Amino acid sequence: MFRDAAPIAELNGPWGVPIQIGSSLVLLPLILIDLGGTARSFSFDIMFVLILLMSILLHELGHAWGALVQGVPVKRIMLYAGGGFCERTRSATRYEQELIVAMGPIVNLVLWAVAGLIAPFIADPEIAWVFWTISSVNGFLAALNLLPVHPLDGGKLFSLALHRMYSTRTAITVSSLVGLVFAVLWVPMTIYGFMTFGFVLFFLPSVAAHWKMLKSARRA
Repeated sequence: MFRDAAPIAELNGPWGVPIQIGSSLVLLPLILIDLGGTARSFSFDIMFVLILLMSILLHELGHAWGALVQGVPVKRIMLYAGGGFCERTRSATRYEQELIVAMGPIVNLVLWAVAGLIAPFIADPEIAWVFWTISSVNGFLAALNLLPVHPLDGGKLFSLALHRMYSTRTAITVSSLVGLVFAVLWVPMTIYGFMTFGFVLFFLPSVAAHWKMLKSARRA
C-alpha cells in the first residue's frame, strides 16, 4: 500500500547504495504531525516522525548489509509511506535470502533492546522519551515485520524455514495458507487497532497474491 516505484529524491547511502524517497512519504508528516497543537507537542511529533523514518531506513540498511556481505549487489533502497524495500541487482539463493531477510528485523530488535536498556538511566525526561520512543518504535517494527504474511520479512522467513524442512510444494502451500489467513484478518485487526489505540497501518497484505501462491503450489 502506497508503494512507490519512481523516486522524487535520491541520497548517497552507505556502501554506495542509493537511498531513494518516494512521493507518498510526504503523507507521514501530514498524518502524524498535529499542526494545531502546541509548539512543544509539535516538536515531539517531528521527533517521532524522524525516529520512525530513521528506524525504517536502518531496517532496510540491514537488508542491504546482509546482501552485500554475501556478494549480492544492491541496486537501491526505497522509502515510502508504507515502509521501504531493498532492491537487489540479481536474485539471491535461498541460503543468501535467509541472512538478507533476517537482518532487517535483527536491526530493529537490537535498537529496541539497546534503547530500552539505556532509557531508564536517563534523568532528563525529554531525552528519556527519545530513547523510549526509539525502543517502542523498533519493537513494533520488529513485531510487525515478523508476522508470517507476504511480503513482510516474517512471511519470507517462514517460507524459507519451511523449504529447509519440506518440499517446495508443501512449503509454498503452508506459507501461502498461513499468509492468506493473516491477510483476511488484517482489515478487522486494523479497524480494531484504530478504535483501540488510534493508529492505522499504511500496509495491506494482498489476499489475491496469497491465493495465487496457493494455486501455483497446487499446480506444481
